[in-house]
Amino acid sequence: MTDPREQEVLDRIEQRRRRPPRKLLDQHVTLSHGAGGKSSHALTEALFLPELGNELLAPLGDSAVLGDRRLALTTDSFVVRPLFFPGGDIGELAVNGTVNDLAMVGARPLALSAAFIVEEGFPTADLQRIAASMGAAARAADVPVATGDTKVVERGKGDGVYVCTTGVGAIEHDLELGPSAIRPGDQVIVSGTLGDHGMAIMIARGNLELEVDLDSDTAPLHGLVAALLAATDDVRCLRDPTRGGLATVLNELARAADAAIVIDEAAVPVRPEVTGACEILGIDPLYVANEGKLVAIVAPEASEDALAALHAHPLGAGAAIVGEVRDDPPGMVLLETTFGGRRVVDMLAGDPLPRIC
Repeated sequence: MTDPREQEVLDRIEQRRRRPPRKLLDQHVTLSHGAGGKSSHALTEALFLPELGNELLAPLGDSAVLGDRRLALTTDSFVVRPLFFPGGDIGELAVNGTVNDLAMVGARPLALSAAFIVEEGFPTADLQRIAASMGAAARAADVPVATGDTKVVERGKGDGVYVCTTGVGAIEHDLELGPSAIRPGDQVIVSGTLGDHGMAIMIARGNLELEVDLDSDTAPLHGLVAALLAATDDVRCLRDPTRGGLATVLNELARAADAAIVIDEAAVPVRPEVTGACEILGIDPLYVANEGKLVAIVAPEASEDALAALHAHPLGAGAAIVGEVRDDPPGMVLLETTFGGRRVVDMLAGDPLPRIC
């Protein structure tokens, strides 16, 4: 049973978290509003949803499922800095990130659009390099860039180049993937090591004086998802832990499913290089972004089949069961630490990692 004092703290946190935002208190937009954590949710729930809300937008998932559930639609924007980083660049990231949002509803990508917002004076050689990388990533994912647009803004009014994408995919299964399917006892699986992308970006900026050999994990995940769904019909929900990392994604799912999620700290796969860099920077790896990993919630009886399917795919070789869904305390994420204690893992607050995707 939960200690009464600990339960009192949990109750207070839960009351704060479940208090609906009546209005956006911030008078100006800050970087934290784009970080994927509490400020991002406040902006979405208090500003955008009242004006744009509808039944398609309401789930706030990675992609919207349209009509008779045969099509999925997603859109994204990429403002990463630096534009070129170990393991990828903004062009490859734009393709993979859009493909992965489609994959999280189990969709096979059909086509992408790409819009470039380019700052005056940006080197055309770099723009060609980005376009070439995007083309190579699109061919590797077997999805064409079917349409696009280019805008140029005045010098000093941009940050080199931004890329905006939209993706359309086909849903070729009958599963109802989403938080509403999550049940107590379900297992939480991650497909590999966490934090690789976010730390690779931070180190690539060159102002930390860290000598760490670490590449971004950016990769298209639709093939991995197809293998997982072929292995079992008991996948409940899929998410890619990008902005805000695993901690933020699990908080979103716990709140949406009105369930508790308990993580086993010892089971979470993190590279030693990432752990070391995070310790130096004072950042928890659970909050660091990933661009080639997924989180799968699966029924307990299907967890071994799901894990075997992931292990059989190159992008899932490091997959691990890291937690479990429970019924109490609802809407919260807890971490069972390697020291035998337990702590609340709240949603990301602030913006410790700007412009990582």
